[in-house]
Amino acid sequence: MKLTVKIVAGLVLGILVGVVFNLFAPGAFGPVDQYVLGPIGQIFLNLIKMLVVPIVFFSIVVGTAGISDPKKLGRMGGKTVGFFLVTTTIAISIAMALAYLIKPGVEGSFSGQSDFKAEEAPPVMDTILNIIPTNPVQALTEGNMLQIIAFAIFIGFALAVLGDKTKALRDLMEQGNDVMMYLVKIIMETAPYGAFALIASAVGGQGKEALQSMGMYFVVVLAALFIHALVTYSSAIYLLGKENPLKFYKAFSPAMAVAFSTSSSSGTLPVSMKTAQENLKIPKQISSFVQPLGATINMDGTAIMQGVATVFIAQITGVDLTFTQLIIVVVTATLASIGTAGVPGVGLIMLAMVLKQVGLPVEPIGLILAVDRLLDMTRTAVNITGDAACALYVTKSEEKRNEAAPSTAGDFKG
Repeated sequence: MKLTVKIVAGLVLGILVGVVFNLFAPGAFGPVDQYVLGPIGQIFLNLIKMLVVPIVFFSIVVGTAGISDPKKLGRMGGKTVGFFLVTTTIAISIAMALAYLIKPGVEGSFSGQSDFKAEEAPPVMDTILNIIPTNPVQALTEGNMLQIIAFAIFIGFALAVLGDKTKALRDLMEQGNDVMMYLVKIIMETAPYGAFALIASAVGGQGKEALQSMGMYFVVVLAALFIHALVTYSSAIYLLGKENPLKFYKAFSPAMAVAFSTSSSSGTLPVSMKTAQENLKIPKQISSFVQPLGATINMDGTAIMQGVATVFIAQITGVDLTFTQLIIVVVTATLASIGTAGVPGVGLIMLAMVLKQVGLPVEPIGLILAVDRLLDMTRTAVNITGDAACALYVTKSEEKRNEAAPSTAGDFKG
């Protein structure tokens, strides 16, 4: 919460400084932006971009190795992963549909990018064929994210199948992932200063239009999060979990509150598992499998942010995304959710990856950062709710086959 307060303070101060420059000292803004605000903001952006490739590789290898554990694979694993992938695809589709319906970035602009032209996207079939890298090292060097994700999944699956034979390499991958998470934590400590510089630069150069665009972006993301929770998850709870959604949300609300305050799916995991097992009566063996897995690969809230942000940035930079590029956004953001660790701020790193994949600039992330911390709190609560809904679904489906321990999942407390 201290970091949240600092970031909010930074962005508020940045807005005030930007407004002052924009209204009262427009002539002085150029030098200040060139020698102070611009460099500070660019350093923060570079720190984010620095971690894109390694964090995707390590986290997906580690996540896939856990998913593909031969002892855990099978019916329950298939249901869990299938649920996560379907809901994530639905989430980003809702987000992009709302973004095109409301058009949060149409009235705004981004200085220096008005003549930006996106690279022509390859045909869909070429994109699918190119997912498999012919040279993984080249893919890592060039930052070809779809190929990196595919290669990491193969490595993770092999580590799981080979088991103890590759324990040292698997430990190394986990240690590499830990190092990346630590670096994310450090970089997020600089976020208040990055937020101040980026938003001051944006507001100082763009004025009222930038603020209007950011406000509309905030509204669209928030609306998509609520629609996904109230429609997608409620439908899954009612149709697949055979339970009353209102009782579910009431029983799971303590974990949702913690998730909102911490902005960390991983950090909330002990509380969310305890709440699911005690209040939702999810069997411990199912909760212990589904929810940690969800904290690794089920990031619907982050996918929603990436979908809205990509369309928003395309609109403020005057780029018309092709149908092929929209498909690439859906595929990349869905796959990227597998590698989105449950820690605050990492969604911005994954957003940089998605933008790069469709040839959009990463500089407007500064506008996203201005309100991202507040949205991060909400989407974390959405993420862990999806994990619990999946655990309920798996519990009910396993009960029907009499292959899981008897459960009283319908006997919610409260």
